[in-house]
Amino acid sequence: MDRRLKEKVAIITGAGAGIGEAIAHKFAKEGASVVVNGLPDDPIEDVVNSIRHYGGKAIAYAGDVSQEFHAQNCVQTAINAYGKLDILINNAGVFLATAELQDYPAEVFDDTIRMNLRSAFLMTKYALPHLHKTRGNIVSAGSEAGYNGLAYNTVYGGTKGWMHSFMLGVAVEQAKYGIRANCVCPGAIDTAWTHKEDSPMNAKMEKNLIDATPLARRGTPEEIANVYAFIASDEASYVTGALWLADGGVTTAKGSAGSDTPFWMRFAPKGELRLDHSKEGLENKQTQTLI
Repeated sequence: MDRRLKEKVAIITGAGAGIGEAIAHKFAKEGASVVVNGLPDDPIEDVVNSIRHYGGKAIAYAGDVSQEFHAQNCVQTAINAYGKLDILINNAGVFLATAELQDYPAEVFDDTIRMNLRSAFLMTKYALPHLHKTRGNIVSAGSEAGYNGLAYNTVYGGTKGWMHSFMLGVAVEQAKYGIRANCVCPGAIDTAWTHKEDSPMNAKMEKNLIDATPLARRGTPEEIANVYAFIASDEASYVTGALWLADGGVTTAKGSAGSDTPFWMRFAPKGELRLDHSKEGLENKQTQTLI
């Protein structure tokens, strides 16, 4: 059976760790040639070397794509290396602080808006002329927080609400060029962002995330990467303007539904992807816990 992304070219931003790393591995496993983007101190070269070790095609682009120069160069890197662009994954983003809004640092707000929103705007802007040629598609990182809000990081949830509307607008506007645009909207995923030891979350927030999830566990980066792979593939040719919830049921739940799930059912499936950096998404980044 042909792999679902055979002969496709994809850029994945924020691909050095966590969900982005899993997307890069999954796309390569499905036959895509990938550009692995991250900040200069992210382990993107490790991800590229791992993909190549297992027979995939990957190159790295180190640069902050919330800066116009790097967004343009990241897209051009894909064109120079592979001759075309079929898929853009806007995954880059940050989760830097938890605080009640009256205590939320203004400088963290500015950084979050820049990294979560400006990066997606610039990458989409510069990718679109190339995606027109291939009738390609864009999948961006939404979140259940964009539906439900997120107490103690209202700014993060707000950026995801913007991302949802941004992709819906792109889907309608760009359909005449054959472009599809969608969001994947995860819940709590087993990355650095959802562990109190590695993120701005405290123990209460961490517990509440799981209790509010009917499946009573975190999702895995690979489970989310699987959703991205389907939506980015030609199998999803009639899917555009979709906000694809992959949140363990948290958006649908009323209250602490996870407490009713038996403990023996609270285990994630064993994945296939060989991920080395799933818990490193906040390394070299300054975070704040103000609650």
